[in-house]
This record gives sequence, structure tokens and C-alpha cells, in this order.
Amino acid sequence: MAEIVRPLPPADSTPPADDTPPEQGGPGQEPLWREALGECLRRLRTERGEILVETARRAGVSPQYLSEMERGVKEPSSEMIAAVAGALDVTLADLTLAVATTLLGVPVSAPVSAPVSAPVSAPAGPTAYALAA
Repeated sequence: MAEIVRPLPPADSTPPADDTPPEQGGPGQEPLWREALGECLRRLRTERGEILVETARRAGVSPQYLSEMERGVKEPSSEMIAAVAGALDVTLADLTLAVATTLLGVPVSAPVSAPVSAPVSAPAGPTAYALAA
């Protein structure tokens, strides 16, 4: 195999531009789906008066994993989301609707099982998306 060697830049040169996308969910930025999902899951759990361990046990996940889901740290699989939704006695459709209304900025005062009608409008201009590798 050939080894690729990159020359070191001179010490007085400016460093190359950082190509990493900006941190998501900051002020003025649209939240990530996993963050909105976490908010909804935590709200549902606390409305039921449950502690993390109770919900995690019924869902078959570790309390640490559920905590990471609620904080928007994990990008859970659809199976994990379904398991936690089932443990919270909500359907995936109702949970998805609650997440969507959270992303739209519509206050969710009704229980998740109650239908929430929210106006859906197209973005005003082009939207840029950053994908993590």
C-alpha cells in the first residue's frame, strides 16, 4: 500500500477552514428532530408522574439510554422509539404528531392522544440541511 503524506503548512499560515457544520439547536436555529422527540418523551413521562427507571423498565431500555433520548443526545432507532411510545401508552402516530407540533412551535397543551391541528406552511425560502457522517 502506498502511504499518503500531507505536507505540514508553514507555522505562520492561517489554519484551513473548519468544514464541520455549526452545532444544531442553538439560539435562532431549528431544533433537531431527536431534540424535539426528547422533549415530547420527557413531557409525556413527567405528565404520567413516572420516574425514568419505571418508563425505561417497561420499554425494555436502560435508564441511561432513555435519559439520552430525552436529552436529544441519541438518534434512536424506530424500534426504540416504538418501545418507549408503547411504555408511555401512546401510538407512534400520536408521538410523531406531538414532535411535529413541537417543531412547528405550536404549544402543546392538550394530551398527546388528542388530535392537534396545526397550520402547515411551506418554508419561505430555500432551506439548508447539514448531514452528519
